[in-house]
Parts: sequence; structure tokens; C-alpha cells
Amino acid sequence: MTDPEDLAERVREGDLRIHELEEHADYDTAAHARRLLVERETGTELEAIGDYAFPAEEADPNIENMIGAAQVPMGVVGPVPVAGGAADGEHYLPLATTEGALLASVNRGLGVIRSAGGADARVTKNGMTRAPVFRVAGVAEAAETVEWVEDEFETLRAAAESTTSHGELLDIEPYVVGDSVYLRFAYDTKDAMGMNMATIATGEACELVESETPASLVALSGNLCSDKKPAAINAVEGRGRSVTADALIPGELVEDRLHTTADAIAEANTRKNLIGSAKAGSLGFNAHAANVVGAAFLATGQDEAQVVEAANTITTMDAREREDGTTDLYASVSLASLEVGTVGGGTKLPTQAEALDILGLRGGGDPPGSNADALAEIIAVGALAGELSLLGALSSRHLASAHEDLGR
Repeated sequence: MTDPEDLAERVREGDLRIHELEEHADYDTAAHARRLLVERETGTELEAIGDYAFPAEEADPNIENMIGAAQVPMGVVGPVPVAGGAADGEHYLPLATTEGALLASVNRGLGVIRSAGGADARVTKNGMTRAPVFRVAGVAEAAETVEWVEDEFETLRAAAESTTSHGELLDIEPYVVGDSVYLRFAYDTKDAMGMNMATIATGEACELVESETPASLVALSGNLCSDKKPAAINAVEGRGRSVTADALIPGELVEDRLHTTADAIAEANTRKNLIGSAKAGSLGFNAHAANVVGAAFLATGQDEAQVVEAANTITTMDAREREDGTTDLYASVSLASLEVGTVGGGTKLPTQAEALDILGLRGGGDPPGSNADALAEIIAVGALAGELSLLGALSSRHLASAHEDLGR
């Protein structure tokens, strides 16, 4: 067996490069050698980082220059009844975070939703996008290119789908800006988040566009996708899964469990999430949807950088008066661009795969796409619970005391 001490020394002497260690040792030994190198170069001890619970080789598709693992505390919230298009029944939701009070708050919201009979949730749109940008001489060539793309959609579909056994091209939306042509391809990627699938398929279609039109490809991603950046196009057109969850909370339940009223929560939502967000120029009109989305992403192996657009949420709270004069609370969240999958990427890592097992959603669904749809619906209900609990705390003026007790 290769000695990690020797490997570390060879890197220090310049005989090996840090990314070449797996060519000379097994994956765990290579990670050990890098830790030794970093420890010596920085004067630190990396005992906790090196104490990971899975074979390093299993992480090879997900990381380069591995030295260990970042261990983020994971908890669960729920269970809560979800009546979804794909998710049905009671579910626990695993969340990984370092923010004290978050899970307690979300669990409180889920408890209220559970007592109200559960939440409804639906994926209303699905399409992973990639938008290449082409150069043309001017608007005349741009129009010629767009016309060809629209006329030859089926030809482009065949080219794109030739690269994948699962993905389906749904649409190509053209945008022209001067001598630039952007083509926003949208795919049904089934249970995969599908970014790599969409990129490879779009690359194949771009070769056909170049060969049949005056357009020259400049970049396979022209930022109209738009991936890992806040963008209005995702809020309007969607990216990944657009999903909405809602619940009707009886007024007496709002008072007993949240210690406030439906009217007070509705006003707090309007003045904070709607008016306040508009004044701030926010793309999301919510209290803290990113908390639940981010924690669920870390727990279940999603691409954490996509929280930027995945948490793009509009929260609504409406006081609804019954015939007897009692006021109930209608609560909803709509996430426009929630990019999730249950196959591929980080979902295959042992910890994250176990978290998906808690949900009963590891791997591909039957029919294809149903597991990712269900995950989106459950995350949306978790975000709804977080919004409900935080707005309740704000309108009852309990937020500061809750963080003092639980935020530590």
C-alpha cells in the first residue's frame, strides 16, 4: 500500500501535482496524503475533516482534490400530510443546517399545517433550461436564424434527444438582442435535475444550428438559462420545477398555536414580503424560503449553488372570513424555479441517498419524473411551514425571544 506520508512529501518536492494522487494510490490514501500536506503547510490539524463515513472513491464524480468531508448537522421535521400530484401521504423532511431555531420553527409550522388537515401541492411547470448565444451579422440574419429554428423544431429535437435516453426537448424560445441570438432550450429531464443532460443535448443541437443558419455559436450558456444567478426570467418563465403549496388554517388554530390572528399574519405578509420586498427590488417576495430550500438541498444532495434561483418564492397570506364571522388564514408559497432531482449528482452520495430514503424518493420514480416532482412538492410544503411560523412569530412579536432561546 502506498504511504500517504511519501505522497505528501512528493507533492511538496514538486515530484507530483496535488490532483495526480489518485493515479498513484487508492482514493482514501490520496485524500489522506492531501490532508497531511495541508496540515504541514498551514499548521493545522484536520482530524474532523478526515473522519468521514464513506469510501472516498464514491465521491470521485462530485469532488476534486478531496481531503475529507464537511459534516453539517442534519435533523428532520414533520411528519406532515401532503396531498400532491406526486407526493401523497405523510412525510418527514430531512434538513441540514447550522442555523439554530430553523428546524424548530419549520416544525412548528408543519404542526399547524398537520392540525389543519395537511397541505396541497402541485408541480405546475417543468423544464430544465440551457440558453446558448450565437453571433450573427445583424437583425436580418437573426430573423433568418430564428425562423429556421422555429420551422425545424422537430429536427433539433431529434438531434438533442439523440444524446440522452431520458431527456425530452419541450421548447426552444428565441431572444434577439442586436447581433446576438439566444435560444432558450427547455427539457423534461425526468428524475434528474438535468443540468448536464440539458447542456450535452443543447450542444448537439447547436452544431445543427451552426451548419444550417448564418449563426455562429459564441457560448453554450448565454446566461438566459439562467443558472446559479438571480434572474427575472426564472421567476417568470420558470426553471426546473415550478411548484405551489397551500393550506387553509382555521382561525382558532392560528390563535392557539401561533398566538396571533389571521388578519395580523396577512398584514405582516403584505407589508413585509410584498411591499418591503418590492421596495428592496427583490426578485423573491417571501420571508425566508431559502432557509428550507438550502437545508433540504444540503440534506438530499442537490446543487447548493442553485439555491440562488430555487428559493425564488412568492408567499401569499389571505384572511378569509367564514359565514359565522370567524376568520381563517389561507397560506401559499409558489416557487418558480426549484431545480431538484433524485438521481445523479450528489444524490448518489451515501449520506444524501439515506436522506432521500427517509422521503422514500431515492432513485428514479414510476412513472419517470414522479420522484423529483414529489421532492419538489414536499420541499414546497416545508417552505410554506417556515413562512407560516416566521410570520406568526413576527406578528406576535416572538421572533427575538425564540432566537434567544433556540438560536444560541
